[in-house]
Amino acid sequence: MNRSAPAGDEIGHRTPVLIVGGSLVGLSTSLFLGRLGVPHTLVERHSGTSIHPRGRGNNVRTMELFRGAGVQQRIKEAASVLGANNGILQTPTLVGDAGEWLFKKIDSDGSLGRFSPAEWCLCSQNDLEPVLLESARELGADLRYSTELMSFEQDADGVTAQVKSRETGEHTTIRADFLVAADGPRSPVRERLGIGQTGPGDLFHNVSITFVSRGLASYVGDRRFIICYLTNPEADGALLPVDNGERWVFHAPWHPERGETLEEFTDERCREHIRRAVGVPDLDVEITGRAPWHAAERIAERYASDRVFLAGDAAHEMPPTGAFGSNTGIQDAHNLAWKLSAVLGGWAGRDLLTSYDTERRPVAEATSARASSRSVEHSHPGYAPGPGAGGPGGRTGGILNVALGYRYPRGAVQGADVTVPVVPDGLRLSGEPGSRAPHLWLDRAGARISTLDLYERSLVLLSSADAAGGWHAAAARVAERLAVPIDSYRIGTGGNAELAPVDGVDWAAAYGVTANGAVLVRPDGFVAWRSDGASEEPEAALRAALTAVLALDSRSGRGASGRR
Repeated sequence: MNRSAPAGDEIGHRTPVLIVGGSLVGLSTSLFLGRLGVPHTLVERHSGTSIHPRGRGNNVRTMELFRGAGVQQRIKEAASVLGANNGILQTPTLVGDAGEWLFKKIDSDGSLGRFSPAEWCLCSQNDLEPVLLESARELGADLRYSTELMSFEQDADGVTAQVKSRETGEHTTIRADFLVAADGPRSPVRERLGIGQTGPGDLFHNVSITFVSRGLASYVGDRRFIICYLTNPEADGALLPVDNGERWVFHAPWHPERGETLEEFTDERCREHIRRAVGVPDLDVEITGRAPWHAAERIAERYASDRVFLAGDAAHEMPPTGAFGSNTGIQDAHNLAWKLSAVLGGWAGRDLLTSYDTERRPVAEATSARASSRSVEHSHPGYAPGPGAGGPGGRTGGILNVALGYRYPRGAVQGADVTVPVVPDGLRLSGEPGSRAPHLWLDRAGARISTLDLYERSLVLLSSADAAGGWHAAAARVAERLAVPIDSYRIGTGGNAELAPVDGVDWAAAYGVTANGAVLVRPDGFVAWRSDGASEEPEAALRAALTAVLALDSRSGRGASGRR
């Protein structure tokens, strides 16, 4: 695994980052790296993006990230056919008014706008992936489909990978500084690294059936659900709309542990199962496809091995209820992208990359427990949990705290409260180090922006325009001396303010500091450090915080580049 790098004439292609896997998480990694100006190459063994309507729930945090990456509007357009769908219905039949809503609206009280400028978006994977692919290519991504990773080796300076074109059979040697494995739950990269997994393992199995029915919409009526759990004990399943008209998906329980095979799911069996589940014996049903899927709860024992990093399903598996798995994977990609950019750019030390595992693995552990709990709550078809299954974080735990409130008690942060749970019971976004920075509306040169719009390509220091202590000037000096990108903004109504509060909002109180304090926010929008008030030596305080957060050499204040 640690042999010397091959001679230069053996290398067919060089790239700072090699991404293995071109599904949601791999494409998101490409998009985020592209936004940060990091050249990279992606290889995917399949010939194109997903053709199956799955993985549709993009939570508010994921949409914040896509908003920051400039693709939110494209995604909404791709998802427009399901734009009015909301809520989860549970019913023994779609005939009449039987059943109950587990919840009818995600944002039933309209409170989400207090926390975020984004909203949940129902966009199926087969519609979302082409948007990400097109956007990544526009940013210069080198995306190679029908290309399979055959092997890889690491050495002190990088990763050497052998890839094969599945169209031509041609082999190419790729030399990269880092490799990101987004190659799915049975990740060959993870297996090659010998990284084990923890957790209960397989929970249940379903067969996802795509079908066309011109009559089903009349029984659904105006119930525009995200998903409908049909609970007929003789034919239970989950129904999902694709276009609210003729195209649908049905998840039927599958029990391979009882010897049941996929071949037993014939068109006739699937058709009759759907009819019984819906409650309409003569419903027109044309089966167009079927694919097995497995719900599991597994977490990789570590997310990195030297210069190779796991992301998405390669790092964690969790039940689909709540769509936590894909969202957690996309957020993995965002966390890792800025850190790779910082190390490759020379303004952070290599040890910054160790914080990827420190931060993201506990989030996956807590989130997967919540996903299993929701599978219990929703009585997901095919899931017969044992006593006490589902882990902590039951119905009272809510969902916004999982989507927005998760935090990093340890990692690339300073001053975080290590006693606070990674996923707290309630949603509290008040600027604590390790938490997602609060959303506030501000005015910038006549344009209304969110504080979240400030965070992507650099560190950001926020302070009041009339603050004592000179935080703004200190940020400029530290940025120059450490060669670290820092955007410093003064918030207030005076002439020296870059940003003005909207509707009299008190930004300092919202971020948990006094009018003389300062808050340092990372490129991913998480609070890295804050000072409650003025400092006698603001430059020294800020330099110390940055040195710790970015794993800089404490003597020189500079990071060692990740490049060869």
